[in-house]
Amino acid sequence: MLEAVIFHLNPCRFRPSNGYKSTTLGPGKTNKHMLPHLLFDFGGVIIDIDYDATPAAMRRISRAGSTIAYSQAQQSELFDLFETGHLSPAEFRAGLRAAYDLDATDTEIDAAWHAMLLEVPAERLALIGELRKQGHQTALLSNTNTLHIAEINRRLAAQYDFKNGIADVLDRVFYSQEVGLRKPGEEIFRHALNEMNWEAADTLFIEDSPQHVATARRLGLRVLHLAPPFTLTSALPEAIRAFPREYPSVNS
Repeated sequence: MLEAVIFHLNPCRFRPSNGYKSTTLGPGKTNKHMLPHLLFDFGGVIIDIDYDATPAAMRRISRAGSTIAYSQAQQSELFDLFETGHLSPAEFRAGLRAAYDLDATDTEIDAAWHAMLLEVPAERLALIGELRKQGHQTALLSNTNTLHIAEINRRLAAQYDFKNGIADVLDRVFYSQEVGLRKPGEEIFRHALNEMNWEAADTLFIEDSPQHVATARRLGLRVLHLAPPFTLTSALPEAIRAFPREYPSVNS
């Protein structure tokens, strides 16, 4: 299916219009370093996220206009439990109703919960596919939950005809709700590295949340911190060329 995405962008060759240049070194050139393994975050890296949209949508269905304890930087225990597989969707909805005085159906609650989920741009999927062709091993490490996985999979199936969600374009996916661990804890990073048989120093972690970046650096992974104005397609090729140095520089 990835081939279809790339072909759709350009039937001759993958040439997105955002300035991406292939990281292939060319004839007669050698790389001093092995190709880095690529460990991707999901939200804010591959899929665009509006972290304010869900709290705003929840407030609209709260009788008390409650402030929802959910953001990119921190969240309440209810969300942590759901993201680590300790709550079913029904239990999560019941917890939201009780904590925030929601007057809403399951469908309305799910719509508010999904409000943060935006687009998965085709050029990001195509870039990942191009990098896999070049020999990079790839994996996803995501704090997520049953409802969001199902919704994103539904959208990817409708837009790109994917059969297995984002797993169609990666070698492996690690979802917090499936492994029972979540970032920024060190254990989930170690779990992913062990499962992939990767060394931390050989791995480039692509992430938008500072608290997760801090853990990765502490464990010895190289990091591409996708803070504005950087995006996956604009920064990842440069980060790969700079590897094992970090791009942008930690001090920049």
